[in-house]
Amino acid sequence: MAAESGAAPAQLVISGWAVSSPYGLGRTAFADGLATGRRVIAPLDGAAWPVPYEEAGLIPGFDVRAVLGRKGTRSMDRVTGIAAATVGMLLEEYGAGLAADPESTGLVLGTSGSVQSIMDFTRDALTGDKPYLVDPARFPNTVMNCPTGQSAIRHTLKGPNVTVSGGAATALLALQYASRLLRGGHGRALLAGAAEEYSVQRARLERVADHGGAAPQPLGEGAALFLLEDARDAREAGRPVLATVLGSRFRAFQDTGRAGTALERCVADVLAAAGAAPGDVELIAPGTPPGLLGKQEDSALDGLTGNRLPVRSLVGDAGAASAAFQLAAVLAEAEADPRLVDRLTLVTALDRDGTAGALLLRPA
Repeated sequence: MAAESGAAPAQLVISGWAVSSPYGLGRTAFADGLATGRRVIAPLDGAAWPVPYEEAGLIPGFDVRAVLGRKGTRSMDRVTGIAAATVGMLLEEYGAGLAADPESTGLVLGTSGSVQSIMDFTRDALTGDKPYLVDPARFPNTVMNCPTGQSAIRHTLKGPNVTVSGGAATALLALQYASRLLRGGHGRALLAGAAEEYSVQRARLERVADHGGAAPQPLGEGAALFLLEDARDAREAGRPVLATVLGSRFRAFQDTGRAGTALERCVADVLAAAGAAPGDVELIAPGTPPGLLGKQEDSALDGLTGNRLPVRSLVGDAGAASAAFQLAAVLAEAEADPRLVDRLTLVTALDRDGTAGALLLRPA
């Protein structure tokens, strides 16, 4: 086995997934919502959310304690709660046998952390009552890897524990990192994906961010996690092989006007590595960023004839979780449409800070 001998897994596959989204908790709500094309960006309660936006894509009624219980959640912030809940759903459905070898099961979570927690803690440090000023129990929330660490502790995942941050491309970077860990023999199974929260401070920062001249889009939140392992291990554990991971490619760009060229090269490289042609791609889940970046992505994908899945326009700008939702949408579509079996699907992302990425899959 890979973790014991150090031999690279012959074939990495996704053998399970879970999602928390503005459609609700769970894969069924997400898949049903996408299938009907239902837009879940809704008006905000201004009293509860004093933000410069009128609507957002929130997880319906999400409350950390209501979902996870009171134990260990007193100081847990929203993004940590979303991540921990999603990890729990994945393990509950697909985790048979993983608990028996917790040292070989890890978590690679993409997240930007909680802007709200960082800014609240900083404010308390300046305005709080002496002598303590701040609640020390809330300090871990200010560290970017808090959701990853807390999720692993809560669900007894003792393998590699990694936090990745890369804007809209975060989930694709997390899957690439997890793939490298598995091929290096550092685990038998890894949960990989991304999480993002909606908060007052995130909304305020996004409102004044540079969106390439385009108006800011409504924000969304949620998480999607994917179980990544060797195909042989998945079958031996009785888990379904949902898709084979054929590869991913990333490039950096300094000028937004060159983002399309960077993405086009990512797509060309990942297809060439898989021995595939542009016409072989049956389904594409683009990131569809606003403004010039969106136009650059469209230009980069012009040579591909596959159908395109809209995700962002339905659930909002999910930040670090954007590409995770795109990948979840591909798996949901493949499950619903048998014609996608053994065909190629592509997930792409462009981040305004200069990252282009593409992930190629073959649904089973």
